[in-house]
Amino acid sequence: MIDLRRIQGPPPIQDSPAAPQQQKSNVDFSEVLGRARAGLTDLKFSAHALNRMEERGIGLSSIELERLEDAVKSASQKGSKSSLMLLDERAFVISVANRTVITAMDSDGMKDQMVTDIDSAVIL
Repeated sequence: MIDLRRIQGPPPIQDSPAAPQQQKSNVDFSEVLGRARAGLTDLKFSAHALNRMEERGIGLSSIELERLEDAVKSASQKGSKSSLMLLDERAFVISVANRTVITAMDSDGMKDQMVTDIDSAVIL
């Protein structure tokens, strides 16, 4: 039997595609809370959402917060009242009408969960 590797040489080495680098949130919970309380954002955060964010270590950079705000504006223009917004590895249920974050989940918190009482979903 002929060994094709001897004739053809070793197979070419293929570079595996690099995994996309995720933007880690460098903003801690206290900074998000401070911005929300100071009214430095168009979004409000319910006490429940702030609790969940603190418990689960969910932070938002200023860029991520802007992305959420823009998505809320867009959902509002399309007539949405309550929306599930997926941002990287996190999910936020937001009352679009009140511009209020109702709850927040990380990737672990989303497993085997059902979100009800929403009329739209936005993937950011």
